Amino acid sequence: MNHIYHLPEHQTLRDQMQRFLDREVEPFGLDWEKAGKVPRDVLKKMGQAGFFGLMYESEYGGAEADALTNLVFAESLSQSTFAGFIVSVLVHTDMASPHLHHAGTAAQKAKYLPSLIAGDTISAVAMTEPGAGSDLSGMRSTAKRDGEGWVLNGTKLYITNGVHANLYFIAAKTGEGKHQMSMFIVEKGTPGFSVGRSLDKTGWLCSDTAELVLDNVRLGPEALLGEQDKGFYALMKNLQTERIALAAMAVGHCQRAIELTLDYVKQRQAFGKSLWDMQNIRQRIAMLDAKTRAARQFMYHCAWSVTQDHDIVQEVSMLKALTGELVNEVVGGCQQFWGGMGYMREAPIERLWRDARVLAIGGGATEVMLEEVAKRY
Repeated sequence: MNHIYHLPEHQTLRDQMQRFLDREVEPFGLDWEKAGKVPRDVLKKMGQAGFFGLMYESEYGGAEADALTNLVFAESLSQSTFAGFIVSVLVHTDMASPHLHHAGTAAQKAKYLPSLIAGDTISAVAMTEPGAGSDLSGMRSTAKRDGEGWVLNGTKLYITNGVHANLYFIAAKTGEGKHQMSMFIVEKGTPGFSVGRSLDKTGWLCSDTAELVLDNVRLGPEALLGEQDKGFYALMKNLQTERIALAAMAVGHCQRAIELTLDYVKQRQAFGKSLWDMQNIRQRIAMLDAKTRAARQFMYHCAWSVTQDHDIVQEVSMLKALTGELVNEVVGGCQQFWGGMGYMREAPIERLWRDARVLAIGGGATEVMLEEVAKRY
């Protein structure tokens, strides 16, 4: 990999994460999938190890690292074969808590960031609704003035970490304009705020996904996060961080699928020889690996562009579309070589296969991403 993207401290971070996964995650992930949640003590251990505050201010316990280092973290994390665990972490580190980092007041940061970085508090971000996914202009949740404070009403859907989070960053309409919305900080236990139901998914089985209900949730003025009516732009800004993280997840899945499949086809015997001895199989795996490596380079280029303050919306939209489709091609292609075993729950390739599907949907569906690309030509 280009030396610009690969520094000694990056390799140290990769090694630290791999040790954590080997010790704290992979031996227990199947039990977490059955339980439908990642134990909070594991997330707290990640916070104590310094994984949750890489890009945040040192005064709150952060490391003040750059976007490249954060990508190394996301890619290293994504070497796990349990994507429910991966997304539980990435929602906290790259999709929810960054809103506080970018827009929070000194008082808000002092109150919440230390516990978010330490892993004592786990966060979620609530944008999506039954009628508003990629098109946030369809949002119906409202926040209306009540004296100096606010009253929130509405429903949020498909919220990762929604059941077990402690702190929520919630978007709501604060005016009649198409993009007139604001962000609010809502603590678990606030009267009127509840989990409507826990949702049953095809994959990501150890991540909790919720419907959230806002029923006359009364908040003080200090709950407003960022500027009133500017929440749409805050959401759009952070979507680039979110989409690079999801690309890292996709590339990580591709890497693990290829690694596991290489081991499998070299051992699996058929017609008197290993599957690896069959030219077509090894050539197809080589092409999947080539595509993965190319996507990885593009991903690191996008993260480097963030460090240079470049406008990256078009490139990151390309990256999200590319990797969301590629992970399904790669994991599905690798699974084919496992034969019947690849369809069994005991095989990690089966788990990677069902977890990969949502990466072409969540965080911006492929078709939406391609429109974001096209309208910038």
